[in-house]
Amino acid sequence: MPSFDITSEVDMQEIRNAVDQASREVVNRFDFKNTNSSVELGENEITLRSSTEDRLAALRQVLEEKLVKRQVSLKAVSYEKVEEASGGAARQVVKLVAGISSEKAKQINKFIKEQGPKGIQSQTMGEQVRVTAKKRDDLQAVITVCKEHDFEIPLQFGNFRD
Repeated sequence: MPSFDITSEVDMQEIRNAVDQASREVVNRFDFKNTNSSVELGENEITLRSSTEDRLAALRQVLEEKLVKRQVSLKAVSYEKVEEASGGAARQVVKLVAGISSEKAKQINKFIKEQGPKGIQSQTMGEQVRVTAKKRDDLQAVITVCKEHDFEIPLQFGNFRD
């Protein structure tokens, strides 16, 4: 039976490159001079630091521009609350969203059952959703419908088998 997998992954190399580019731009830009602004990549998060919340917002914009330029979906990042750091500075943690949670998988399965043609089956397999059907055209219709709907996470459609 034809099938494909729906996954949600981020390319860590592209994120690393975007963070490096953002860091270099922050060091060279005049409006970031003497603000102690920085962009740091952690395990599954990016930490933004600056002297004020206004500079933090500008830093966030620089990071988003670099992510978009590197074709990383902005749905792959989740902004935490702005925290006050030592010395009156501001800090914000940006979580990287990868993998499909069980809650999102249920939402995707329900959506496919409602919107997809008859004969479509979907099941959760770890952090991915496998969709099967009798006809290849039905699977392509499901991909089209899923691309049009906003699940608030970046989705990739792969492992297409006939």
